[in-house]
Amino acid sequence: MPVHVALLRAVNVGGTSSLSMADLKGICEGLGFADVKTYIQSGNVLFRSDRSAGDVATMLDDALREKLGKAPGVMIRTGAQLQAIADRAPFPDAKPNLLHVVFLSDPPPADALDRLVAPDGEEVEIAGSEIYIHFPNGSGRSKFKLPAAKPGTARNLNTVRKLADLALDMER
Repeated sequence: MPVHVALLRAVNVGGTSSLSMADLKGICEGLGFADVKTYIQSGNVLFRSDRSAGDVATMLDDALREKLGKAPGVMIRTGAQLQAIADRAPFPDAKPNLLHVVFLSDPPPADALDRLVAPDGEEVEIAGSEIYIHFPNGSGRSKFKLPAAKPGTARNLNTVRKLADLALDMER
C-alpha cells in the first residue's frame, strides 16, 4: 500500500484550530488508513492507503471539518515527492530552519509574485505546487506577505527532510 504524507493547514498554529496528534491519528485510523504515524504537533501525519492522494485529502479534510467545525485544508505528498522538494530547495546558504516550503494543492497563478511584500530581504522561488521562502531574519516577526501562499501550509526544510525520511522508511 502506498504511503501518503498529509500536511494540514492552520492546525495548532497560533491557536487557530487545536487538534491533538492522538485525535488526528484516531481520525485517520477511523477513515481506514493503516500504519498511521504523526510527526510533531503541527499537523503532519503519515499513513498507508490504496486510495489516491486526492481521495485521502478529501476524506481527511471532511473528517476534520466534522471535528473542528471547518475544513483546515490538507495537502498530500509522497516520500519521494518530499525528498525531491527538499533536494531542489533554492537558497543554498539559507539555514534549513529559515527556509520554508509552502505546500499548495495546485500551482499558484503565473502572477503569484506580483503582490509580494518582502521588507526584510526575504527571498521567494516557486516550483510547481510549492513556494520556497527564505526568511533571513526568521519568520516570527517578519512582515512578509504573499497572498498566493495563503491557501497553503508551510514547513521548514528540516521538517520536510524528516517527513521524507519517515515516509521513505515506511515504504521499505
